[in-house]
Amino acid sequence: MIELSLKQLSSQLAGRKISSVELTQLYLDRIQQLNPEINAYITLNHALALAQAKAADQRIANNEASPLTGIPFAQKDIFCAKGWRTTCGSKMLENFIAPYDAHVIGKFNQAGAINLGKTNMDEFAMGSSNETSYFGKVQNPWDRTRVPGGSSGGTAAAVAARLCAAATGTDTGGSIRQPAALCGISGLKPTYGVVSRYGMIAFASSLDQAGPMGRSAEDLALMMNVMAGFDERDSTSLQREAEDYTRSLAQPLQGLRIGLPKEFFGEGLGADVGKAVEEAINQYKKLGATVVEISLPNSKLSVPAYYVLAPAEASSNLSRFDGVRYGYRAAEYSDLADMYEKTRAQGFGAEVKRRIMIGTYVLSHGYYDAYYLKAQKIRRLIAQDFVEAYKHCDVIMGPTSPSTAFKLGEKGDDPVQMYLSDIYTIAVNLAGLPGMSIPCGFGANNMPVGLQIIGNYFDEARMLNVAHQYQLATDWHQRAPQGI
Repeated sequence: MIELSLKQLSSQLAGRKISSVELTQLYLDRIQQLNPEINAYITLNHALALAQAKAADQRIANNEASPLTGIPFAQKDIFCAKGWRTTCGSKMLENFIAPYDAHVIGKFNQAGAINLGKTNMDEFAMGSSNETSYFGKVQNPWDRTRVPGGSSGGTAAAVAARLCAAATGTDTGGSIRQPAALCGISGLKPTYGVVSRYGMIAFASSLDQAGPMGRSAEDLALMMNVMAGFDERDSTSLQREAEDYTRSLAQPLQGLRIGLPKEFFGEGLGADVGKAVEEAINQYKKLGATVVEISLPNSKLSVPAYYVLAPAEASSNLSRFDGVRYGYRAAEYSDLADMYEKTRAQGFGAEVKRRIMIGTYVLSHGYYDAYYLKAQKIRRLIAQDFVEAYKHCDVIMGPTSPSTAFKLGEKGDDPVQMYLSDIYTIAVNLAGLPGMSIPCGFGANNMPVGLQIIGNYFDEARMLNVAHQYQLATDWHQRAPQGI
């Protein structure tokens, strides 16, 4: 049952081959067995999950079910969920119980989906390895000595280890796509504004975007049908007509133009990753696609631009965590200023403090024009590169990450090397474009490799079609870690 797709699970539930309660209990038992080592989940609530499952079974019995009714999902612990502990992977919110549902959580609830629990993540979504979480590092199910990627590492590990049917993630600079690649699953970062950020704890507001993570492109399409849509509570939510993201899945790829950026295939790319991506491109040629070389000349500036802009926004967003209204408060302090200082010093981890300090610096008087304003100009140039590229191609492809999953602790003392893990993904966020990662083979040490597919604005349906047709012709997305 744990190997079935969302569509197949929906059929099993509709045909009364299994009940939602039984399916939910199956996953809860697996979590109890495997999670102590993998550490994919931060918070579980069996009673709440089983109560939702019982309600879902009633909906199915009353013929009121939608495609995801009764299916157990996991939710990244960055989404507020009413009655659930919502920590964002931080000591600062260790005991925070959300009083309301995020838009994404509400949409899954309306669909009758089951919330199995909240998944582990880098603290406040800051990291590329899921090692900055206050609740401990997550282990990659393919090799427990390696990272699952971040910040949605808990989600990626849970999906790969079959500890949920599928799950949600968020992507600020690659945090859906990079862990999807490192854990051998599929993940989609939609166009900025397509999925509401309401109730999603903010890191960098102009970059953050929620998206689905699952085993296949078809699963992602079904989840997007639930997650996407206008939300008046989010000022950046885009008012567009609802669309069916499954509508183009069956279309053949004859005539598809694939752009290959020369900047993605040069120095820094692991030979094993490059080989797997090249073989995937060859498979697309067999499916009728043609390849054109393109250039994204300013993509090399994406990492430095990102690490000016994202920390600047984080510095502002995280100022709300001061020990006054909610979250952690220092036990001893002399006055209000002392309480602020001790609360934030004790409540935030090292990586969060580093980014707050960088962000405060680049926004300070005398440095705003030199750093922040210049980074915004570079951001515009990066976006213009993509506009020019799409005059010559329909989708852009390349590696998701320059290497397969690295060892736990390997890059902990070198933040710059850690930041470079997202070198192929960050430009997509800076431009606000949709991007996704799908499994395309294995590299060194038999670790998964991800193929990144980047689409034009609002082109998610085409991207999902491109990924789905590849997955019909290959079985990389069906592979499971040994022992799982």
